[in-house]
Order: sequence, then structure tokens, then C-alpha cells
Amino acid sequence: MIIKLEDTEWKLEEEYKNGFDLEALKSRYTDYFEPYDYILGDWSYGKLRLKGFCKKVNKICNKGNDIKFKDDYIRDLCSYECKWFLISKVKKEKVEKKKEEQKKA
Repeated sequence: MIIKLEDTEWKLEEEYKNGFDLEALKSRYTDYFEPYDYILGDWSYGKLRLKGFCKKVNKICNKGNDIKFKDDYIRDLCSYECKWFLISKVKKEKVEKKKEEQKKA
């Protein structure tokens, strides 16, 4: 599933316990998340929390936002057995290629 948030396209990668809610995500999303490669949304006490994560090659990557520590974050900092989802940024090259293919069709 591809999701458009402001001018960026994101892809739903993972979902646990039907945690993805597009309207809730849209209401919480800001341009703060633009530099990140992933966004993890988790539900705690009925509220959606968002956390940005990065690939190792991203210049803002550090131990606190490295995607390889996603499972640690869920285990240690999210409510036990909470609903959650993970979306990844669709690369601009892929988006442009897709638009070109649609024009040709």
C-alpha cells in the first residue's frame, strides 16, 4: 500500500495487530519526518506515537534511530503487545519512473 503524506510517498512495510490507521497518521504527520527513511507508529493509551528511523547510510543515522534497532525500540519503549506499523519512504526515482510509465500507458 502506498500512502502520500504531504509531498512524500510512503509504503506500508509491516503492521502488527491492525495498527495502521491512515487518518490518525495524517493527523500526526509533520515535515519533521522528511529526513527519515522509516516511520514507526505505535499505539499507547489510545494515542498514536510516531518515531523516525533511518538506514545506516542516512547522514542523520545514529544508534537511537537506526532501523536495525526497531525491534529493540518496540520491546523496550512501546506499551507491551501494542498495535504498531512501519512505513518506508518511496525513493523519488521510483516515483518519477512510475509517473513516466503511467503517462506512456
